[in-house]
Amino acid sequence: MTRYCTKILQLTLLVIASLLFSINATSQETVTMPTATLRDKIKGAWAAQTIGVTYGFPVEFRFNSARVPEEREIPWYDGYLLKTMTDSPGAYDDIYMDLAFVQVFEDEGLDAPVQSFANSFAEAEYSLWFANQVARYNVLNGLTSPESGHWLNNPAADDIDFQIEADFAGLMAPGMVNSSIEISDKIGHIMNYGDGWYGGVFIAAMYSTAFVENDIEAIVQTAIDVIPERSDFHKIIDDVIALHDENPDDWNYAWERINQEWAFTDLGPRGLMSDFNIDAKINAAWVVLGLLYGDGDFGKTMEIAARAGDDADCNPGSAAGILGAIYGYEGIPDYWKQGLDDIENMDFAYTTISLNDAYQMSFDHALQMIRREGGLVSTESVTIPVQTPEVVPFEESFAGHFAKERRQLGIGNGSDRQIFEMGNSYSFDFSGVGFAVMGTAQSTNDENYVFEAELRVDGELIETATWPTDFVTRRFYLFWKYALPNGQHSVEVNILNPSEDANVLLDGITIYGAEELPSN
Repeated sequence: MTRYCTKILQLTLLVIASLLFSINATSQETVTMPTATLRDKIKGAWAAQTIGVTYGFPVEFRFNSARVPEEREIPWYDGYLLKTMTDSPGAYDDIYMDLAFVQVFEDEGLDAPVQSFANSFAEAEYSLWFANQVARYNVLNGLTSPESGHWLNNPAADDIDFQIEADFAGLMAPGMVNSSIEISDKIGHIMNYGDGWYGGVFIAAMYSTAFVENDIEAIVQTAIDVIPERSDFHKIIDDVIALHDENPDDWNYAWERINQEWAFTDLGPRGLMSDFNIDAKINAAWVVLGLLYGDGDFGKTMEIAARAGDDADCNPGSAAGILGAIYGYEGIPDYWKQGLDDIENMDFAYTTISLNDAYQMSFDHALQMIRREGGLVSTESVTIPVQTPEVVPFEESFAGHFAKERRQLGIGNGSDRQIFEMGNSYSFDFSGVGFAVMGTAQSTNDENYVFEAELRVDGELIETATWPTDFVTRRFYLFWKYALPNGQHSVEVNILNPSEDANVLLDGITIYGAEELPSN
């Protein structure tokens, strides 16, 4: 009798569970597509991103806050992909950073801990810059995420780094925007915060949406709607959308307006009061510029995104990758795929992953994510539980900080510039709420030397740091301090272990004030 009752109870619970699943399934939008189509879209995204990065590489940061002129030819021919992969493997830094995270998911599964992702690039042998390099130094010196990417600990927090590495998060979460955001939250805060983190969320959301939506304007709008409206990142993308609505036939018109309004809003030390702009939001604007004015055409989209200038290889790479997710590998015109089969089995620099490997790994991860989120997977088809995107929390880097002054140290300009060589100490005064000291430690022989230095502000010891001369483990910005009381301050930097075999070169100092400077 007891066994009979137990059996009845089990059957009842099973029926209730089935009914609840049915109710949930009918209340959530789903998209079903052939499994082969999903595979082709993922393959198309990786291939198109590689094509876009290769296309824009010759003009990367050659035109800062300026368009690439029409007379400047951007080459493309059969064999160009192979030539670039062979001769300039560092051109694919955003892709091999992308793949570092893909490898962690491959090795440790969907629940891999955040520290594994941090270690994946912190302990790698390749060179990094800006937010990635500051985060690498932070991680190697014991600072964990999200503190490693927070603007108080990472002056490059608003830079483009996670934005150009977030493709994988959208590709492994097709149609599941909130899942792509969850991945971006875990990994993107290792190196970025605020607008810098939003850049990665935005790109990942566009990739995710591109699996279930073909309209480019709708893809852009869906992705930007997850970013808080009061953020500068949301505002600049809104501006591009409005300018395209106003004048949909002339991308140069939109570029001029965006450049006038936003080109000098970069608060990272390298970009502050400078034409150089590696800020995530304006480079994201150039991605959207290419997507909206490119009208779905691969060549036109990449050319606009590249000729917009600044980070002119990553931007067409992102724009092309999103088109690849929309149209799939088979939808990429043959002209742009010429020579692609020559490189698809080649490992990207510093990895053991080729394009063919990336296609398969991201496809496998996408199937795992679809199953996890309640979708269905079979040999013939996949049913994706399309998620209603949710707005992410508001974050703001450099809150209460404004560009006030940029002091250049050294003599001359460009390649002829002579950087100022620091002695055992260096001091300066300023009025404001923060500062950053730019420079580098370098060895005069082949041996790595690690300087120890201390930072004092108004006589108080703020920090003791190490400055490796090794380029891979270097401290990208030597010292910085934000959120000081507004007013006069004195800064003193002391080297505690000077060496005859190494020196420190100072490039410049950026000063932050508590109020925005009056516009001219």
